[in-house]
Amino acid sequence: MAESMRGLKRTCRCAELSEKNIGQEVTVMGWVQKARNTGGLIFVDRRDRSGLLQINFQEDKLGQELFDKAYKLRSEFVIAVVGTVVAREGGINKNIPTGAIEVVATQLRVLSEAQTPPFPIEEDIKTKEELRLKYRYLDLRRPDLQRNLIMRSRIATLTRQFLADEGFLEIETPMLNKSTPEGARDYLVPSRVHPGCFYALPQSPQLFKQLLMCSGYDRYFQLARCFRDEDLRADRQPEFTQIDMELSFVDEDDVMDVNERLLQKLFKEILDIDIELPIQRMTWQEAMDRFGSDKPDLRFGMELNDVSDVVKGCGFGVFTGALENGGSVRGINAKGQGGMPRKKIDALVKFAKDFGAKGLAYLCINEDGTYKSSFAKFMTEDELHALVDKMDGQPGDLLLFAADRNKVVYDVLGNLRLELARQLDLLDKNEYRFLWVTEFPQFEYSEEEQRYVAMHHPFTMPMEEDLELLETEPGKVRARAYDIVLNGTEIGGGSIRIHQDDIQERMFEALGFTKESAYEQFGFLMNAFKYGVPPHAGLAYGLDRLVMLMAKEDSIRDVIAFPKVKDASCLMTEAPSRVDDKQLEELCIGITETNDEE
Repeated sequence: MAESMRGLKRTCRCAELSEKNIGQEVTVMGWVQKARNTGGLIFVDRRDRSGLLQINFQEDKLGQELFDKAYKLRSEFVIAVVGTVVAREGGINKNIPTGAIEVVATQLRVLSEAQTPPFPIEEDIKTKEELRLKYRYLDLRRPDLQRNLIMRSRIATLTRQFLADEGFLEIETPMLNKSTPEGARDYLVPSRVHPGCFYALPQSPQLFKQLLMCSGYDRYFQLARCFRDEDLRADRQPEFTQIDMELSFVDEDDVMDVNERLLQKLFKEILDIDIELPIQRMTWQEAMDRFGSDKPDLRFGMELNDVSDVVKGCGFGVFTGALENGGSVRGINAKGQGGMPRKKIDALVKFAKDFGAKGLAYLCINEDGTYKSSFAKFMTEDELHALVDKMDGQPGDLLLFAADRNKVVYDVLGNLRLELARQLDLLDKNEYRFLWVTEFPQFEYSEEEQRYVAMHHPFTMPMEEDLELLETEPGKVRARAYDIVLNGTEIGGGSIRIHQDDIQERMFEALGFTKESAYEQFGFLMNAFKYGVPPHAGLAYGLDRLVMLMAKEDSIRDVIAFPKVKDASCLMTEAPSRVDDKQLEELCIGITETNDEE
């Protein structure tokens, strides 16, 4: 039977107590972690968000009634205890901050009883994620998740403090917006007042923050909730949080400077890690050529090597065919892996095929300097030697090659490089390697839509020297865009924005918009551009991703209080769910049933 806490006032959390508090009377409240009965003594580990504290219930001090109540305590009971802090007599527990003390109870109230939980409330449990997410309110009691969410809160608070000190204003932007389907799919919200019309939840505050710059607010930020209806991965959720900012009268260096100092502050305050400034910069083209990725992981080498010039005249048709079709031949050197079993090499070949490769050529350099290769018979000894020299191959190395269109080669080797790093345990979570990637392509060609689409978004300013190529060679136009990358994960991205209405109109035209369709979707922005627009730029971080990396987790679900699973559903609340017919009628919406078997 639950008891009232009337008359009691919590004086502190568990881990706020130490040897300095010995002799003090305290009132503590929280959950029972476990209880141990040793006859005339009962020891209870009591838990709250700060940690554990041992409570000592002594029969001779409590009396029979209270001692019997303590005897009935079970895991996850919520209790209030009044008692005196004393030094532990049974030896210090060095595994917890309060291991040198305990509280000898004089009062006990059971504030709430609990059923046996479906899994233990412990750190690093092996319980299936589906079960944990179904009972997320229990999962969130675990110390490791609590540390993650406390860290997230601290990061948010420090970010707000830093940006406020830098002259930024925190301004909220609307959640119910106009749908502008250039990019990911929108989450749509039907309007009751305007039948047949829909709002869209924001994919980002992009247009509104640009309008704030038009309105003269100079420096804006927001911890913005964003929504994207896209396929989910470990580092994606349908709803997520951005550290969003926009600045007027700035260039790339200004944006990077303030954000480098923000990152430096966060990592020092949260992890006591010193981030050396300035952060390294690399153009998009260099990143692709060296690492096969626009978000390269710099914690290890194994860089790509273009060997096209070495193999262009060889007798291996796979190599020469790729070159004749305008592609390239590139390789990576897995140092010291020349003795890798054929079964593992075959697995790597299969892995490469999953990323579009027709195959994967390999060359093992034996310890005696001889070669074992899938293509050696098609090349002369001199050609093989030249290839090995180009790859800086040494006895004991494994050389892996992809030959195809550049896009395929980059994708295959970039991912193969990461896979080998995982297999060889080269990814140290205690190492943090930042990188700015700059000068992205303005456009990328969509095979699905048979047109150029914006690589970032349509409001990114092209490099001024490339403006003349907008209409004639859009594939060669570089953008004044920049991403901040940490350990192979993009944690933020931004750009210099277009602030001239004529250039913005040219951008829309290059993307296939007519003037009428551009104004239909973005007319409010285009009209604002007629009334004096400052040069401006911005950047947005994925807060969830940043916290995930700082907490050394593998999934953002472990740093979000109530995440969704891969199909964007919530296992705890069972959202999304059906609604009743009356609600649909009010919204003028009819449901058409589909046959899944068709």
